Amino acid sequence: MTPHAAAPAQAGPGERPPAVRRRDGALFARFDLLVTPYLFVSPYFVLFVLFGVFPLGYTLWVSLHDWELAGDRAFVGAGNYLSLVADEAFWNAVVNTLGMFVLSTVPQLVLALLLANALNKRIRGRLALRMGVLLPLVTSVVAVAVVFTQLYGRDYGMVNWFLGLFGVDAVSWQNEKWSAWIAISTMVDWRWTGYNAIILLAAMQTIPGDLYEAASLDGASARRQFWRITVPMLRPTIVFTVFVSTIGGLTLFTEPVMFDGNPTMSGGATGQYQTVAMFVVKEAFRDFDLGYASAAAWLLFVLILLGTLVNHLLTRRIGGAG
Repeated sequence: MTPHAAAPAQAGPGERPPAVRRRDGALFARFDLLVTPYLFVSPYFVLFVLFGVFPLGYTLWVSLHDWELAGDRAFVGAGNYLSLVADEAFWNAVVNTLGMFVLSTVPQLVLALLLANALNKRIRGRLALRMGVLLPLVTSVVAVAVVFTQLYGRDYGMVNWFLGLFGVDAVSWQNEKWSAWIAISTMVDWRWTGYNAIILLAAMQTIPGDLYEAASLDGASARRQFWRITVPMLRPTIVFTVFVSTIGGLTLFTEPVMFDGNPTMSGGATGQYQTVAMFVVKEAFRDFDLGYASAAAWLLFVLILLGTLVNHLLTRRIGGAG
């Protein structure tokens, strides 16, 4: 006896046919697969356009004008940029920024790498020590600046007192270019070394322990393991910390302002530690020349791009990359 074929399902009153439901389900699944991921990431890009791309483009437009804060606005084209190129005060700020960037960033990253390697060892109180390196980061930058300003005081500062024990004359840290650079750089290093160390430490803990065990069996010393295994495996993280430190170092603002204690943003009597960021704020909100300040901000943006490019060319060779 031949079985009868099953009759196709019939839609009840008010229901959609099964074929329509299957088609709608397939369309929803396709929409969920292709569109939903973009919906989840869209808030970031919307905010980036509003608070990143638009201000950047608007600043470029303002930089092409003689734009007073509460006055006339005239299109001058590249006039502001040509004036900046011939402005000694601007180039003084550039030199100060680069000088403090080198003095703060290079020791900071080296110390962070060594500190992270030490914290990765089996030592007592590791958790407390790891939490302790972050304390400078959560400390108010104003409090840090006040303390360091007192430490580098000419007459009663602890640094000059310590140097005096070795017969060194008192140093006027705020009055000379190099001394001010060193003082501000130590302030930056104390605040941000622990932050980079924790990032590097987190990356170190992802390195497989089998690599170190095999190296130990082959007779490699701890120092050789550090340079041949740890550093090459940390290459992506080192590149990240270098990029972030480059951006932070070239936009240095709070530390020199608080070290100066002068709201004019002059960076000392002769501008010996005025950074480009301080120059931009001074031109915009003390001299009320928004067009000139915007042009300086764009040149700072170009300087940051060049700095990150140079650092990329240097750090990409870590671990033998060509």
